[in-house]
Amino acid sequence: MVKPTIGGMAVIEGVMMRGPQYTSIAVRKADGSIEIEKEPVKELPRHWSFLKWPFIRGTYVLIDSMAVGIRMLNKSANLSMPEEEEELSPAEMLATGLFAFGLAILLFVILPTAVVHFTQDYIGGIVAQNLVEGVLRVAFFLLYVYAISRMEEIERVFMYHGAEHKSIFAYEAGEELTVENARKYPTLHPRCGTSFLLIVMVVSILVFVMLGDGSLFYRIWSRLAVLPVVAGLGYEFIRFSGKYYHNRLARVVIAPGLWLQKLTTREPDDQQLEVALMALKAVVPAEETAADKSSEPALKQIELARA
Repeated sequence: MVKPTIGGMAVIEGVMMRGPQYTSIAVRKADGSIEIEKEPVKELPRHWSFLKWPFIRGTYVLIDSMAVGIRMLNKSANLSMPEEEEELSPAEMLATGLFAFGLAILLFVILPTAVVHFTQDYIGGIVAQNLVEGVLRVAFFLLYVYAISRMEEIERVFMYHGAEHKSIFAYEAGEELTVENARKYPTLHPRCGTSFLLIVMVVSILVFVMLGDGSLFYRIWSRLAVLPVVAGLGYEFIRFSGKYYHNRLARVVIAPGLWLQKLTTREPDDQQLEVALMALKAVVPAEETAADKSSEPALKQIELARA
């Protein structure tokens, strides 16, 4: 039986997991207990089939993942707070999400575009300009990730990120979902969203070069306008490379994404693995948690991540 694809993300003092039918979040509270919340997945593609079409589905997945991710991050912040502290209000949650989105647009779209626009006389043609812009975008992303990784709170989030990957590896390998089984797996996973972001940045170089030259206003808004196209192409690329990850060429393509995950994951402790596994169990049917030693594709993924 083919196992359903499970995805997830690290949140504040916990992990969110998303399966075909349910989304769950498990958070270690201030008193040491673990609180789990579970809700049905509400997906528009079940009603609007065109959202499943190639290149369109990537845009939907990106928007939906961002919305769910921000909501779960805010929920985890409230769950992890000591009871005497006041929870974030819906308005504060919305403001946090808008600020994060605006900061991403500023750092990874507006800033590299503006730098290249004002220095274009020293760079050359539009192809060279777009290449420099892409390099700057990746550099800003790496600097941003490195900077936030120095924060103690974010470092713990990255540890939960590693716990999420280890737990999913154990599930994909058909093992019983225990801390002992999950502990031995790597923290780098081929289907991580970090790899998707890197692919999107590379694809954007190829797409943006077709937009031509123009004013700074045109450069910025044209790039924002084609972001759905970039997301769609990046998503299809990730699906294709994931399907053929056993291919030597695919391994080469996936490798930079795995290297990047070394910045966004840390080795978790057993308590963090326990939280991730509880979130995973909440979205996996009970019969799916039985050990299945014949899962060769999963083992190939594990071998790839360890390479």
